[in-house]
Amino acid sequence: MPQHEHMERHRKRFGVRMDKMEKDRKKEARRVHKLSEFAQRVHGLRAKLFNQKRFKEKAVMKKTINMNKEGSNKHSADKPTEGAIPSYLLDRENVTKAKILSNTVKQKRKEKAGKWTVPIPKVKPVADDEIFRQIKSGKRKKKNWKRMITKVTFVGENFTRKAPKYERFI
Repeated sequence: MPQHEHMERHRKRFGVRMDKMEKDRKKEARRVHKLSEFAQRVHGLRAKLFNQKRFKEKAVMKKTINMNKEGSNKHSADKPTEGAIPSYLLDRENVTKAKILSNTVKQKRKEKAGKWTVPIPKVKPVADDEIFRQIKSGKRKKKNWKRMITKVTFVGENFTRKAPKYERFI
């Protein structure tokens, strides 16, 4: 085995962490802040080169956005080079709208977003007095630190019960 393949080998054997995708997504989201901080601090020739690169990236992004922009965005299709064009086609100028392309991109985004969404029912907050009832304990029934749950409730995934004597919620 070559020396540099130990990472891939480990990934094949043991897989990746469950939250790897989420971590990568957050890291990518934080990257813009790092770039901004770097852009503010850098000086001289390095700054000049960095700004040139950033400018080119923004130009490419603007072009892609403008190509997909809806509405009056019209760009002429490639003109036919060979053969004569009939008179009824001369005034058309072969214009195509970018709306179709934009709509398909939006539709794909919606499908991707809808794939992972789960409908979450609305849960209204309930007051503690409704859910809990105080239980009096002790020889003289003076102590009332225990609570009895009267309605259906849910607990977190990491919930562990205490010993029944010391459990506050019954």
